[in-house]
Amino acid sequence: MTTTATPTVFVAGPSGRLTEERTPVATRLLAADSWLVQDGVARAVEGHRRRFAAACAEAGGPPAEQVDAFWDAALSRLPATGEWFPRAELVADGSGARLQFRLRPAPARTTSVQVWISGRSDQRTLPRRKGPDLDHLGELRAAAIAAGANEALLTTPSGLVLEGATANLLWWDGDALCAVDPTLRVLPGVTSAWVLKLATDRGIPVRLRRAVPADLAGREAWFTNALHGIRPVTAWVGSAIRPGAPRLAAAWQAEWLAAATPLVGAAPLAAVPPPSGATPLSGATPPSGAAPQPHLDHRSA
Repeated sequence: MTTTATPTVFVAGPSGRLTEERTPVATRLLAADSWLVQDGVARAVEGHRRRFAAACAEAGGPPAEQVDAFWDAALSRLPATGEWFPRAELVADGSGARLQFRLRPAPARTTSVQVWISGRSDQRTLPRRKGPDLDHLGELRAAAIAAGANEALLTTPSGLVLEGATANLLWWDGDALCAVDPTLRVLPGVTSAWVLKLATDRGIPVRLRRAVPADLAGREAWFTNALHGIRPVTAWVGSAIRPGAPRLAAAWQAEWLAAATPLVGAAPLAAVPPPSGATPLSGATPPSGAAPQPHLDHRSA
């Protein structure tokens, strides 16, 4: 069930204590991080904490200990029931930078994604830091919806694929799971990192690549983020490219759902069984010895 409450904004003081902001003031977003909370459990929250702390440091935010105290205070504000998509923020106003926490009900989620290939090159100013470009990405996603999709594919000026407006891109090439070369203009995704680590732990080859949209033809491709988890691409809107059948997505999504743990306490959430008819994970038996390292496969631009 989706929570229907309206968002609430809390502002952090120097000690990290949060106070509800009754009269919002104009601010500029310097860094942000969001994650899905369902009845008091969430996934990869520590990964979101680390990414937000790094973004705050890069943006010249408060000392690390103040960011940590803020994060703990934010988690304590999360309700024990309902579905939420909270956002930690570093913002700038007339008096300088400050930390604030936005408690938001979780938006509706989907199990697949239709992706618009617009032909526009990436216009983000700070692609590796979540926050400063969110307004621009929201406009791009709105254009994708107008085009009959629900996501937009970002590309380099030379046409290399990067990621979506709100999600990272992964795809399968035979038995190998592929991700975009991280030296390109891509956001370090927490959910995609979780997927790639699981693949490596299971002995599945991981390839880091530079690809053009045509390279995705006939491939099972996924868009991953903290709200939806793993969604297979079922259409490349605005192109003649046909996606591959989503043979593996349901089983991997079930693994992601089962990875939720309580925000308070150490006991993990009971495993969620795979959906009926889901294909077991490819390479599900961990190999002996060290896990293989990803192989970087560069394609010329």
